[in-house]
Amino acid sequence: MSKLKIGVIGCGSIAKLRHLPEYAANNQVEIVAVCDIVEERVKETAELYNAKAYTNYEELLLDEGIDAISVCLPNYLHATVSIAASNAGKHVLCEKPMATSREEAERMIEAASKNNKKLMIGHNQRFVPSHEKARQLIANGDLGKIYSFRTTFGHAGPEGWSVDGRNSWFFNKEEAFIGAMGDLGVHKTDLMRYLLDEEFQEVAGFVETNAKKDTEVDDNAVCVLKTESGIIGTLAASWAYSPNSDNSTVIYGEKAILRLEDDPQYSLIAQYTNGEVVKYELGAIQSNEEGGQHTSHVIDHFVSAIVNDTDVAISGEEGMKSLEVVLAALESNQNKTIVSI
Repeated sequence: MSKLKIGVIGCGSIAKLRHLPEYAANNQVEIVAVCDIVEERVKETAELYNAKAYTNYEELLLDEGIDAISVCLPNYLHATVSIAASNAGKHVLCEKPMATSREEAERMIEAASKNNKKLMIGHNQRFVPSHEKARQLIANGDLGKIYSFRTTFGHAGPEGWSVDGRNSWFFNKEEAFIGAMGDLGVHKTDLMRYLLDEEFQEVAGFVETNAKKDTEVDDNAVCVLKTESGIIGTLAASWAYSPNSDNSTVIYGEKAILRLEDDPQYSLIAQYTNGEVVKYELGAIQSNEEGGQHTSHVIDHFVSAIVNDTDVAISGEEGMKSLEVVLAALESNQNKTIVSI
């Protein structure tokens, strides 16, 4: 079987640290095209992967030989480019958050469906071993009834790893639309939906800009979430966790407490009410600070879905549901009220 021909649109840090290396490591694909508006950057990337360089994504999409693309662009371009790619007959892997509104997300889903193409959203936290194991334990009833949770994702900010540093689009509201909640918080809304296997119904959010100067995007947020069965919990997203990042989750159940990525040695700890403690060494969660996420499994799942014509691991519909929680948090903060989804 011939290899899938891949194009990557956007050659910033997420492409450099994850998409491109993971495609390069997958023997079922060939990176044939890369695109970025910064000519020097795209030429350097093209040379590294022996691909064709473009500075205009529309020209890249005209290449009928390209089977699928990754959208690694500022948030405000996710929908526009993904829709154009679907209409050009390409399968699409889009970075999170998938869009800046529900309407944009719906148009992305519609375009992929209309053209019979895959649309996957890059929520890599679902594939973290501790998260997969926790979902299994919860589904098996090991925790009994789930009462509450707390989850957080924070680091010192994208200026530390973004290719453009403090001049990055992450700090430009017109391009980013949303800050830490869109960058990190949406990962956790998706994770908690995945772990609990429930949808959130109500959201109360405090979304602030209090750590970074000269920007209008949020850098600290704390939300209270309630699921359809009444599980309540908190979600925090921050660009002000320094010097150490925090990517932990704790789930409180009737029979046990699960601690995920909350211990430096054990990625999952189950503390049972009968006194038993089970510690799992499943491998630490990957981070950009450690030189990339070369085995996040996002690319492999995307490629497998195309090759085998199966459903993608995180569909556009799934991405939209996780986005809706973030949008509800923004609305809650603006209107100072609890928002129903």
